[in-house]
Amino acid sequence: MMRIALCITELDLGGAERCLTELALHVDRDRFTPIVYCLGPRPAREDASCLPLLERAGVEVHCLGGRAIHYFPLVVARLRRLLAAQSPQLIQTFLFHANLLGRIAARRAGVKFVVSGIRVAERASRWHLWLDRFTEGWVDRYVCVSGQVAEFSRVDGGLPASKLVVIPNGVDLDRFPARQAADLSALGVAAGRRIVTFVGRLDRQKGTEWLIETAGPWMEKRPDCDLLLVGRGPLEGRLRAACRAAGIADRVHFAGWRNDVPEILAASELLVLPSAWEGMPNVVLEAMAAGRPLVATDVEGVRELLGPLAERQAVRYGDSPALAGRIAGFLGDPAAAAAVGSANRRRVETHFAMSHMVSAYQDLWSSLAAG
Repeated sequence: MMRIALCITELDLGGAERCLTELALHVDRDRFTPIVYCLGPRPAREDASCLPLLERAGVEVHCLGGRAIHYFPLVVARLRRLLAAQSPQLIQTFLFHANLLGRIAARRAGVKFVVSGIRVAERASRWHLWLDRFTEGWVDRYVCVSGQVAEFSRVDGGLPASKLVVIPNGVDLDRFPARQAADLSALGVAAGRRIVTFVGRLDRQKGTEWLIETAGPWMEKRPDCDLLLVGRGPLEGRLRAACRAAGIADRVHFAGWRNDVPEILAASELLVLPSAWEGMPNVVLEAMAAGRPLVATDVEGVRELLGPLAERQAVRYGDSPALAGRIAGFLGDPAAAAAVGSANRRRVETHFAMSHMVSAYQDLWSSLAAG
């Protein structure tokens, strides 16, 4: 039996948080005992977090109370004490702050193996790359969510190739497609409107300003279609203003954070993800599992998810005619959209089931323990 510490910055629902949760819930309990450590406080909205799922499954969870950078020394001390008392053989960390503080605490507590997760090709905060490289000696392996993230980590991040392991994200196929589509009228969508959906943070990385800039052409071609933005973020005010300036405010709906993404995808015609950079976007996996076509920028992880289906669904970031044209094309040809959506679902079933991801992590942990 191997005790595994799973350490993350917070437990509010997101791609990394869901990955940690799926690992904690589905690892082989005859071989591994997972314990979860959250650097932040207990989630303010437990219904919008992974905490209820973990606790209902009997997974031990510790929230360490960190709220800002000045809490870091206290959080490291608390984590070190817990790790020393509970003696996991390995710590698996997720996201930058948990990666950094987790490896410091683990080495001080005498945890034998440290594995850090790299989930994005970080192009905004270059100092993240420097700190990762500076503390590389404390890490036994880095799990990269895609081959492109691994290459970025080697070339731009300066991490040794020998420590980089690629484990793609997985998706819970039982959640998709949803048994019932969401009632979008509750989100301000009039009956009979067809919906193009974006899911993600409303920030620069996700290309949301470009998405609004390019909405006019496909909306003009498809007057029966609207855009639904699911998520929150710092650009929301600017996006609303841009919609008003473009004269499309009545056709762009801001849904905020939602916990019914499977149902929303079931009610959507397609997903659009115009990101400037990524790692391996979970929402693309979810749209594929929902049997929906999508239009996404050809950034890290997207082509690896889509495989040969990328030719019809991936566009170069910044190519506005291509983005608008692909969206309009799927909306104008329901038969082709349905065929691509079905092919997406088959590809996920074959390559990206959650069981594949869990097995890969288990194999990595076991290989380290075996020496």
